[in-house]
Amino acid sequence: MTKEHTSPQTDKKTLKVTERAVGGPMPGRPGGGMVGQKAHDFKPSARRVLGLMRPERALVVLVVVLAAGAATLNALGPKILGRATDLIFEGVVGRRLPAGATQDQVVEGLRRQGDEQQADLLSGMQHLVPGQGVDFAAVREVLLLVVGLYVLYALVAFAQGYLINEVVQRTIYRLRSDVEDKVHRLPLEYFDRQPRGELLSRVTNDIDNLAQSLQQTMSQLLSSLLMLVAVLSMMFWISPTLALVALVSVPVSVVATSQVMKRSKDQFISQWRTTGRLNSHIEESFSGHALVKVFGRRDEVLREFDEHNATLYDASFRAQFVSGLVMPILMFVGNLNYVVVAVIGGLKVAGGSISLGDAQAFIQYTRQFGQPLTQIASMANLLQSGVASAERVFELLDAEEQVPDRADPSSLPVGGRGEVRFEHVAFSYDPEHPLIDDLSLVARPGETVAIVGPTGAGKTTLVNLVMRFYEVQGGRITLDGVDVASLPRSELRSRIGMVLQDTWLFGGTIRDNIAYGRPGATEEEILEAARATFVDRFVHSLPDGYDTVLDEEGTNLSAGEKQLLTIARAFLADPALLILDEATSSVDTRTELLVQHAMASLRQDRTSFVIAHRLSTIRDADLILVMEDGRIVEQGTHEQLLAAKGAYDRLYQSQFAAAVA
Repeated sequence: MTKEHTSPQTDKKTLKVTERAVGGPMPGRPGGGMVGQKAHDFKPSARRVLGLMRPERALVVLVVVLAAGAATLNALGPKILGRATDLIFEGVVGRRLPAGATQDQVVEGLRRQGDEQQADLLSGMQHLVPGQGVDFAAVREVLLLVVGLYVLYALVAFAQGYLINEVVQRTIYRLRSDVEDKVHRLPLEYFDRQPRGELLSRVTNDIDNLAQSLQQTMSQLLSSLLMLVAVLSMMFWISPTLALVALVSVPVSVVATSQVMKRSKDQFISQWRTTGRLNSHIEESFSGHALVKVFGRRDEVLREFDEHNATLYDASFRAQFVSGLVMPILMFVGNLNYVVVAVIGGLKVAGGSISLGDAQAFIQYTRQFGQPLTQIASMANLLQSGVASAERVFELLDAEEQVPDRADPSSLPVGGRGEVRFEHVAFSYDPEHPLIDDLSLVARPGETVAIVGPTGAGKTTLVNLVMRFYEVQGGRITLDGVDVASLPRSELRSRIGMVLQDTWLFGGTIRDNIAYGRPGATEEEILEAARATFVDRFVHSLPDGYDTVLDEEGTNLSAGEKQLLTIARAFLADPALLILDEATSSVDTRTELLVQHAMASLRQDRTSFVIAHRLSTIRDADLILVMEDGRIVEQGTHEQLLAAKGAYDRLYQSQFAAAVA
């Protein structure tokens, strides 16, 4: 499409230059914000992420139930194993005691001998039988119970992991669908002002990062929280005193984690914004690879890439380093807590307050108690990174959409021939710089209306308004007597065929690319369109003919051949209104002559708008409009305008007279 200096298409380069100067997307632009800026608060964004899983709430409830069951089963293991330890220890001690005496008699005898510590130790044993050794049958039963418990835990944990994966993947599936739908509801203005690489980064990298973060945090965070509750309950059951001692580490861990998270959040936001800018630069330099080579800007592109890459390295390093401090800090606090609990627990065993098995179980619980805290803290960096990506996706989802179609839309008359009327139309991209003001014209069926004028005059803007890529700000445009603003966009655009200066082909065969103009077209109709637009002439020189597979850029075709394909696509669509925006600019003179003959038959009985800079291509137009600064300054046929010696004559002379001289 022809780029005009008053349109945001050309401002894109200026915006990118400004971005490089300020170090980030410009404030006020869609998805903008300076690097490191807090786009949203953490809590609202996190709640919105959780809200995405609302349709899966039944599965989420089941996951919570399974996670609670798994945590309970896992927490019971050490307590039951402690029973096995007690059986072995009491058996070893009981064998050394005189047979026939009771536990109370042995304890009383030790107290009379003044051995209070030994007496306290024996009094704390619940199943001591003097003279009896280890009850291996009871130990075997305990061990089998523990094995069964852990097998059941593994099955429950497997089911939990499977359901979590189901929940996350369904959620991300819906999110991707929502983003895809949103992209189709955004106005053209959004894409004009948004770097393509930045948009692609939001749609791909940020969604993938959010999926990974949800997958890991949902599984480990939920399990860790429930495990923390289960382990804490078991610790209070065994010894409230030791449990309170162990809890001293919690506020220390919370304070340390919150301080680290506070500093890492900004770093993760910076990391993902920098990733978007790097992707934008890569997409731009790869798309314009030939121009980079032609103008010898390779070193500049590499230098700019190195700058973005270095910025991303610094942001990523800082984010990972700061968030990585959580684990060492928590491990240090956990080890100190372990030492204190082990010492106090040993003293309680010696005093008979708790059994050796309970002490062993409590020390194991201390380790298990620290593990969920460590996992929760380690999830903090993933959570921060995921929420930072979610914020960027939400910015896209919250972007202002195009004006929706009316609730009671009109419809075009059957058999309409494409009469277009501009009635006092006004439009501007910037309110301070009016572009089109009080423009009126009529394009009748069967007429070819050529639009010429200097760059920035508003030629492409005119057809953008007809297509409703932009909405008029004054007056109205009618198609076959119906205001286009009252029509559904799909119905309006189904009556219009458009051939742009910039060709667009998708990955697929040549046949598929032509058939894109009208789904359901027969093979004969496709071939007829190809023959009419002289595509058939070069297709047979290709190895696979119409089955030749094109890449997305169509690099295996010349520029002129790609242009012919887009013309064939429009020919197949058989539209009531045809728009040609410099459609023959990429073909050679002989091919241009052939295409003009094809277009002559295509334009029969339908309205055609032709935007052209080469005036030789529009000499036969029924009406030529000369535009300057958004206004029609002249109109008439080629001969009439030359005879008037006005703006058209000056344009014509600038193209041909100088060449002759």
